[in-house]
Amino acid sequence: MLKKLFSRDKPLPALPQRPFRFGVNFSGVVSRRELVETAREIEALGYDVFGISDHLHHGFEQLAPLLSLALVAEHTEHLQLQTLVLANDFRHPVVLANEAATLQSLSGGRFTLGLGAGWFAPDFKASGIAFHRAPERVARVAEAVDVLQGMWSGEAFSFSGAHYTVAELRGIQTAPVPLLLGGSGPVMLALAARKAASVGLNPGLPLSAGNWQRGATPYADVTDDKLRWIADAAGPRLAQLEIQSSVLAGGITADDPGSLLAPIEAAMGVSAAQLAGCPHFLAGTLEQCIEQVQSWRERWGVSYITFPHTMAADMAPLVAALRGK
Repeated sequence: MLKKLFSRDKPLPALPQRPFRFGVNFSGVVSRRELVETAREIEALGYDVFGISDHLHHGFEQLAPLLSLALVAEHTEHLQLQTLVLANDFRHPVVLANEAATLQSLSGGRFTLGLGAGWFAPDFKASGIAFHRAPERVARVAEAVDVLQGMWSGEAFSFSGAHYTVAELRGIQTAPVPLLLGGSGPVMLALAARKAASVGLNPGLPLSAGNWQRGATPYADVTDDKLRWIADAAGPRLAQLEIQSSVLAGGITADDPGSLLAPIEAAMGVSAAQLAGCPHFLAGTLEQCIEQVQSWRERWGVSYITFPHTMAADMAPLVAALRGK
């Protein structure tokens, strides 16, 4: 099985070359005024999406995503709103379906629900929420997606699965809620390829896990694997899929770009050279960053890219150069 999963003999699939769009992912706690001002600044900088992450015990306090996005919707004109991403087991999918539909309605159709299996064990352990093994967490997401889509169907909906049961329940009716599913492993990415409008590529932990550390640029090579899994699962849907990637660190600089990645090197136990080319770290001059992002789209079909909100001003020139192109 491992040999099949990590085989790199298969050519990369041909992915659609969509126009670029860009978002930011906000984390932490600020005042109401600061959140509104931040969102307005992000909109003025030309970004397309304002996202908020979902953590309970990540070393910092975290605003509740859906409530915060409702406030952002009230004080912005065009920004799309997205959870990047919710941990599925923090909320029952029936409740989440109605909350997502409510936000979609109140925002005038600007909301996309980003959902994942949850990965940060301290979030669960500190809160007393069960942290199931990865296969069960992904299985729960798969059922949750069926429940969400059933609740948005406009019809009375029933469901009986291993993890969730719904009996003749009708959800709040609104415009369709687009779905982004994010992950790093083959089963989660295959689910996203079959069920979501957007597939979020997460870096995962291939190096520290010791399974995929091969070659000079293992993270880029692992991304090749991820696109093969997505293509195999998507079939004819592949042409419709948007591929999203979150940049975790970097910046525009005329100095040594490796200096901007030093914190990541220390945290992950890798060298900047090993991170080269992968769609989660971006550093260099403006021209170099533009070339890197264009290479991500050419190689992997990545057209939707998000940055931490702390990088938003720094990366605005790149957004201005590539957005919509």
